[in-house]
Amino acid sequence: MRPTEILTSVAVLVALTASGCSTPESNTDTTTVAERPDSIVSLSPSATETLFAVGAGDQVVAVDSQSDYPANAPRTELSAYTPSLEAIVEYEPDLVIASDDIGGLVAALGAADVPVLLLPAATSIDDAYSQIEQVADAVGHPDEGDVLVDEMRSRVDTAVAGVPARDATYFHELDSMLYTVSSDSFIGQVYGLFGLTSIADGAGSDYPQMSDEGVVAADPDFVFLADSQCCGVTVESVSVRPGWATTTAVREGQVFAVDEDMSSRWGPRIADQVESVAAILGQN
Repeated sequence: MRPTEILTSVAVLVALTASGCSTPESNTDTTTVAERPDSIVSLSPSATETLFAVGAGDQVVAVDSQSDYPANAPRTELSAYTPSLEAIVEYEPDLVIASDDIGGLVAALGAADVPVLLLPAATSIDDAYSQIEQVADAVGHPDEGDVLVDEMRSRVDTAVAGVPARDATYFHELDSMLYTVSSDSFIGQVYGLFGLTSIADGAGSDYPQMSDEGVVAADPDFVFLADSQCCGVTVESVSVRPGWATTTAVREGQVFAVDEDMSSRWGPRIADQVESVAAILGQN
């Protein structure tokens, strides 16, 4: 058990700093978190996946509209982007888990005596492991959380060890407007496990926008498309973009569609994401 992460049977309003620090801080406004909350509302797709992975699915009464995994999660019209206090409290939650304090959500729920576990976007894989353990502790499944993280670590280590590290570059496409990721971003760190470097490094942002000309000039060895599901971008459509046919990725058939949800969430499927990258690199 992690002493700094024991959130059960204590009077606290759990909040992590906006920087993504993985150590919980007590807020001056306190509410009581039940030892095993049985009416949980999740406004975070990553938290939703974690709750079900640690065996707390039967404690979840509602999840937000973006929480589409697993399929049996009680998906609702609740919005994590424009959260409605009235809509949330209708579910009579004894714990709400969110990734952002939008519109003063934490204070509003605190005033309604609803405890909140606020977990900002993980900034590293280790941070994601820590958040999984925090969620498991908060909902009364600490042992399951420990087991899950141990399994994830083992799977990640095995996947990385199974593919020789390489000195190669990539472009990870978030949408058709050519927004991408740097090596310092969360998904960038996943690629970094295999020695890959983003062509967007040095752009001054973890999620910069590039141009066709910029991508062509950088000549990535790999292109990963995380916008096939949302936007219909295909491997074939990339090759007809202005100048893209000259890039190493297109010429050598190293353009791949990847699961956009796994690429944008920091929950239990991190291991799946690492294994999918390993499978791609293992064939090229």
